[in-house]
Amino acid sequence: MRRQCVPYITFLLIAGILSAMTLHSASAQVRLETPIVPSKSLQGNPLNDPSNRKIAVFLPPQYDNAAVLPVVYYLPGFGGSPDDAIRDADIWKNSVQNLVDAAAPVVIVVIDGRTRWSCSQYINSPAQGKYADYIAKDVVAFVESHYRVAHGPANRIIAGHSSGGFGALRLGYAYPKIFGHVVALAPDCDFNISQLPLVSGDDAKLYPLDKVRALTPIQSGPTYAMALAAAYSPLGKKHPGQVDWLYDAQHQFRPTVWRRWMANDPLEIVRKHHAAFKHTRNVYLDGGVHDEFHANIGAQKIANVLQGRSVRSFFYEAPGGHMDFLMDRIERGVTWALRN
Repeated sequence: MRRQCVPYITFLLIAGILSAMTLHSASAQVRLETPIVPSKSLQGNPLNDPSNRKIAVFLPPQYDNAAVLPVVYYLPGFGGSPDDAIRDADIWKNSVQNLVDAAAPVVIVVIDGRTRWSCSQYINSPAQGKYADYIAKDVVAFVESHYRVAHGPANRIIAGHSSGGFGALRLGYAYPKIFGHVVALAPDCDFNISQLPLVSGDDAKLYPLDKVRALTPIQSGPTYAMALAAAYSPLGKKHPGQVDWLYDAQHQFRPTVWRRWMANDPLEIVRKHHAAFKHTRNVYLDGGVHDEFHANIGAQKIANVLQGRSVRSFFYEAPGGHMDFLMDRIERGVTWALRN
């Protein structure tokens, strides 16, 4: 019995080695650069977060052959950054090569949208800074002035996962003349079922209001709720960096503030604004069938609304949960956008 197992074990070892060699060979042809983008939009932001940000730029082999290529601007999920893509560079390089083989060569740019509260949700707010402008204006202008890439909305894909999927929808909606394609993977949306449960716990409800108002840096506390409050319910332009908290001093939920959060929900925006994505070439959405935060439900609803208005859109229910098979899902979404 032991002798019969040896050839099979040897086969598995060889297969694993060949797979690793294939990954290394493919990724070795793709180049990674990590330039610093100076941002006028983030200068003087109220949280004193850096205005100069690193991006990760993945260049396929065709770039060195003088090809002018489309660009995917990728927004990581909550707390994510280009550092993660740099750390997992071989995996990202392999995905770029997979896109070359399956669809077309593209440049992928991974963007840093972090704040002191972990994530900006990639939108403008007087409580954090102008992150949508940073991406749509500063990053795009930098990439197109420093790299040989194709210009125009037809050649720009805004993509992201989770918080980044939310950002992709919001940027695609707000800047249709800049981004012609949207790829939103498990996006934050349908807030009543995806976000409200995450900010209803005692860590947010019982957090002292004076600490919220004093902008005390949170080491352990409602970081997620604070990040979303900074994005969705800023106190106003006259109070830079301040947020309108979801709970009052007696720890009671404030429906008026929640309505401000809901006004930022991509599903609500699409439902209320019939011209949403009217001028967008493609909108791709997905969500895992077992998504722990029910992002698949809201994404499916958005796709249904858009399809009812003849906006070219597609929803894919991916296997697994919120984070599962992410690189495969990125490739699938970008491939669909490039082919349609």
